Parts: sequence; C-alpha cells; structure tokens
Amino acid sequence: MKQLALIVAGAALFGLALRSGQPVGQNVGDLPTVRKIQDDRNSPATVNPRADVSLIVFTDYQCPACRASEGAMQEAVARDGKVRIVYKEWPIFGPRSERAARVALASAYQTIYPAVHHALMTGKRPDEAMLRETIERAGGDWRQLERDLVTHRADIDAELARNRMHAFSLGLEGTPAYLIGPILVRGGLSKAQFLRTITAAREAKRPGQ
Repeated sequence: MKQLALIVAGAALFGLALRSGQPVGQNVGDLPTVRKIQDDRNSPATVNPRADVSLIVFTDYQCPACRASEGAMQEAVARDGKVRIVYKEWPIFGPRSERAARVALASAYQTIYPAVHHALMTGKRPDEAMLRETIERAGGDWRQLERDLVTHRADIDAELARNRMHAFSLGLEGTPAYLIGPILVRGGLSKAQFLRTITAAREAKRPGQ
C-alpha cells in the first residue's frame, strides 16, 4: 500500500506540472455519492460565513503532492475569500500517517484543528515529538489531547472509516484529491489552478448552467 501511495503521489506531482493552463478536474455533481459527501458535517472545516463554495480535500501528512499543494490551496482560498475548506483525513502512507491523522482529529476537540493541520502539512514529517510540539504551538494541551484520543476514539474511528468510504466511492486511488463544488480533481494543483477550479465550481452551481 505504501509503495502504491508513493507512486500515486509522484504521478500527482508530475500531473501538477502538466496541467498548467489546461482544464482541471471533472464535474461529478450528478453522482449520488457527491451530495452525501457535501452534506457530511462530521469532518473538521474552516468557518467562513461568506462561503459559497466548499473545497473538500482528501489528504495524508506524508504525501509529497499534498504537502506541495498546501500553500497554493491556502493562498487561493485566501485570495478568493468565499471558500470553505473541509478536511478529509485519509492516511494511506502507513502507521505514522494514521497516528498524525488521529492526533489532528483529536485536536478539533480543542478547536485548533485548522492550525494543526497546516503545521503538520508544512512542517517536518510527523513523529511523536513533532506532533506534541505542533499541538502545543497551536495553543493546545497535549495531555488533554491524549485523553481525547481515548474518550473520542469511536468518533475518530468512524470519521476515518467515512473518509475511506467517501474516497473509494469517488474512485480515488491516492492523495491528494479535491472536491471543489461539483468538480473532482485528482492530484496536486497550483494557486492559479485552484482559483480557476473554484471559479468553474461557482459557475457550475448557477441555475441554467
């Protein structure tokens, strides 16, 4: 599984270079599973009262293409100003990824998930020391997080299971993947590609389009 994930991630990085200036993504809005994923309110998400487009990201903290695209995604969302990010933890790179995903999800109980996610995605590869440092730098309490991992284990298990089901229902083979409105993108994107896809998603939602 890890070898397959590395191959898929490498292909995604290669695809990022090839897609510049070309159409990005596929409109999958007619698939019944898309509405279920969009309506799911269990996953961590940013709060944006002005949002008219949701950007749902399937990601792994050890995925090279995920890490390469994180900055571009955040910059594009900030530039657009009307996007809500929904995070789907999908750890496919082995035990270390699984542990990082669980720690990130547990951080949501201290309302620090977005900061923790971004730090894990842009910092060094997650080991135990890095995870603890990330939580504390985000203003969280590591001992409380360890308690939350135990107390909320069933909910965290359920979230990871739903994310796997959602990924497979979309036919995803690896990370990253983005469901931006009704448009599904497999692989990494540049800032310009994110912005172009957000615009396309907004156009696709208009009546009569």
